[in-house]
Amino acid sequence: MNDLFQFEADFSASLRCIPMQVRYKLDICRIKLKLPQWNRFSAEERHQLLKLPCHTPAEVQSYRSFLQQLIEAKTGEVAAELPIEADPNWQKDPNIPDSVHEKAREVGVCLTMVHWVALSPIQRFALIKLSRSNHVSHNFLPALREFQVS
Repeated sequence: MNDLFQFEADFSASLRCIPMQVRYKLDICRIKLKLPQWNRFSAEERHQLLKLPCHTPAEVQSYRSFLQQLIEAKTGEVAAELPIEADPNWQKDPNIPDSVHEKAREVGVCLTMVHWVALSPIQRFALIKLSRSNHVSHNFLPALREFQVS
C-alpha cells in the first residue's frame, strides 16, 4: 500500500506531486489537500504521509489529525473537508464507472468486468482519478498497462 506506482515514476523521487497512495488516503480520511499546501511540506513530511497507515478507524483518525496539524503548521490554513461519499465506487462497486470505461475506449483498451473486479481498491481509485474529465492525464494508459489490463 505504501509503494508508488510505476506510472508516477517521473516525479516519485522528489514527490513534487501528490502521489496516488496519498490521494487515496486523503479520500479515506476526508481531507482536501491542495498542491500548494503539499509543496510547503518537507521531503520527510511528504514521505511520512506516504508511509503512515490509514486502514483501521484509529489509523484513519490518526492520519487525519496529523495531516490537519501539518497543514495548519505549514500554511496557517485550516484543512478543508472532502464531502463524505457513502460508498465510493472504487471501494466496493462492481460496476465500471462511465468515465473509466470511456477513457479506456479512447486509448483503445477494452476494459471488462473481469478486469475491473480483479483490481485492488487503490488501482480502481487511481483509474477513476486519472479518467476524470478535469484531469488531463497521460498516465491513464500506463496505469492500465501497469495493472495488466491492456
